[in-house]
Amino acid sequence: MAADLSNIVKAYDVRGVVPDEWDEHLAELFGAAFVEVTGAPAIVIGHDMRPSSPGLSAAFARGAAARGVDVTLIGLCSTDQLYYASGSMNLPGAMFTASHNPARYNGIKLCRAGAAPVGQDTGLSQIRELVEKWSDDGAPAPAAGTAPGTITEQDSLHGYAAHLKGLVDLTGIRPLKVVVDAGNGMGGHTVPTVFEGLPLDLVPMYFELDGTFPNHEANPLDPKNIVDLQARVLSEGADLGIAFDGDADRCFIVDERGQGVSPSAITALVAARELARNGGTGTVIHNLITSWSVPEVVRENGGTPVRTRVGHSFIKEEMAKTGAIFGGEHSAHYYFKDFWNADTGMLAALHVLAALGGQDGPLSGLVSSYDRYAGSGEINSTVADQAGRLAAVKETYGARDGVTVDELDGLTVTAEDWWFNVRASNTEPLLRLNVEASDAETLAEVRDEVLALIRA
Repeated sequence: MAADLSNIVKAYDVRGVVPDEWDEHLAELFGAAFVEVTGAPAIVIGHDMRPSSPGLSAAFARGAAARGVDVTLIGLCSTDQLYYASGSMNLPGAMFTASHNPARYNGIKLCRAGAAPVGQDTGLSQIRELVEKWSDDGAPAPAAGTAPGTITEQDSLHGYAAHLKGLVDLTGIRPLKVVVDAGNGMGGHTVPTVFEGLPLDLVPMYFELDGTFPNHEANPLDPKNIVDLQARVLSEGADLGIAFDGDADRCFIVDERGQGVSPSAITALVAARELARNGGTGTVIHNLITSWSVPEVVRENGGTPVRTRVGHSFIKEEMAKTGAIFGGEHSAHYYFKDFWNADTGMLAALHVLAALGGQDGPLSGLVSSYDRYAGSGEINSTVADQAGRLAAVKETYGARDGVTVDELDGLTVTAEDWWFNVRASNTEPLLRLNVEASDAETLAEVRDEVLALIRA
């Protein structure tokens, strides 16, 4: 009976428990299906530090090469390093990672040549159908006369580091002391090479590559996972701290006081710098959960802000459509035109270092002008009837004077001095609430009223 892969093929990637939900046999079929759907003569493959990653990526390579496709293996890498390889070599790519998920998980992030994303609507559903069809008997033999492709290894880390440093001017920065928490993920592999030669006193934390995550989950958006970093920044008297997630494509910043800096403030800071690099003009994409400060800063710096739904496929689509120079999300994903519209937390981190090192004040002072409102962060509520609760919130606020409602992504309600968004999770029985207001008192009032409706 053909396999049912609906549990592991998500909207933007493949992800599941190894070997219970998928294994090297299926990885080999994914490799064959990927080359069938992309039609590419060659591909590039990278993987993270999870115990199952080398075996799965090798199986994927075998499946691709058997169909006559030449494979370049770049080995251990961060997800944005794989995007660099795909972009610079102009080849489709496959990255084996499950980001910050627990050790027993693994997955594949796929892209077309030039790091263009592969999601459900751009090839992933066809790949899934082929793998399901082939799961019993294996992939059909390639056309007669097709010689197997070659499998070669190539280092891309130094090229990746040089490319990033070519996009940010770090020449004149003052010496900085920076603590980096790699969370036993791929930041421990990329940071030493990228930071090499910069006037940085680097204090490394958890740089040992270990896909069992012995110190903490490699998800810096969860406050409990940056506690060690915050304490170390204070004990070292460091200028800032940087935390990377498991596959090191997202970064989270901590200031000299040990306080987390909101990803919206980082989005605004980087947007201002990218606009200056582009002569004070350009489009900047932000999702609808980023702070009001983001579009304000973009306009103040001569740019055009464009609001989009949450999720990297929407951001990348909008960037391609508008020719945007930069995009940012509340989840600490940062996208750059000069990086094939792909997300790279490392480049955002370099912008923060350049901005901080280019002036004399502390990071808290530098970001204060980009952090203008009180925000709740994401508050999750377990709700059985998501649609019913959303309807109740809409009914309550829709009739009020001076309030606008839109449904671009979930429900966004906006008043003169506050806004909130409620979205249903795609994967769990949750409603996610984000609130922002002009002051903490208004924020608490709005937050509590909406939560009472959601949890009624």
